[in-house]
Amino acid sequence: MTGTKAPRQLPRAEVVARRDVARDLFILWLRPEVPYAFTPGQYCTIGVDGTERPYSIVSAPHEPALELFVELVPHGELTSKLDRLRPGDVVSLRPRAKGVFTLDARAASHLMIATVTGIAPFVSILRDALHRGAPTRRFVVLHGGSYQDELAYHEEVERLAARHPGTIVYVPTVSRPADPRNCPWRGATGRVNTLVDAAVDRFALTPTDTAVYACGHPGMVTDVARHLGAKGFAVREERYWTEKDADEPRPSRTGTEARGAPDRRL
Repeated sequence: MTGTKAPRQLPRAEVVARRDVARDLFILWLRPEVPYAFTPGQYCTIGVDGTERPYSIVSAPHEPALELFVELVPHGELTSKLDRLRPGDVVSLRPRAKGVFTLDARAASHLMIATVTGIAPFVSILRDALHRGAPTRRFVVLHGGSYQDELAYHEEVERLAARHPGTIVYVPTVSRPADPRNCPWRGATGRVNTLVDAAVDRFALTPTDTAVYACGHPGMVTDVARHLGAKGFAVREERYWTEKDADEPRPSRTGTEARGAPDRRL
């Protein structure tokens, strides 16, 4: 697909690298042609041939490339084009990052719950926090998928947790442990929202000093927000969903924030 052109009225970003994660998941690294500022947890809007969608940013602001975690949607108008991109191709890039799904600096503890691509803003926040130095903060990250190969940042976050045991706790889980695709898997099992109570109890998380974030599948986000909300926790929500009658994930403005990079798995 070399030679793909982005609309000139928008800034462009060049694809500098790509890594396939699973049969329908891949990571893109983009180099913006103009400086691009953002706060960890925000999203950028990219496009190919005039079709645009928002994607959470995985990279931290100090990193030279924008990193995006993409799920290929069958027959999706944009993701099918993104899937054909190779280094040297370009995309359009809206000049401003947006979103309010960012770190609550008032909290000492942060409980982060994600499904598959919903891990993206949390990786950005973790990388940035460690880059800046965050010894007084604690991050408990729960990440779920149907299959282990969907947990794209499993090894990175596990390494960070091992290096910073007082700061980061990471609990990955798969919901289909008996599937051959998950052999071998020695971690937690079950849907990620079913692990929340155990994490709250184990790490003595309380509503007064804990910020909770739920990102990814709308069913998971709704369940976590309802369950922990009833216990007094304030939950920041970001839903990745596919609109009814749409062939590609679109933003939903329900909840604290809901938008684009798809995640259709619990």
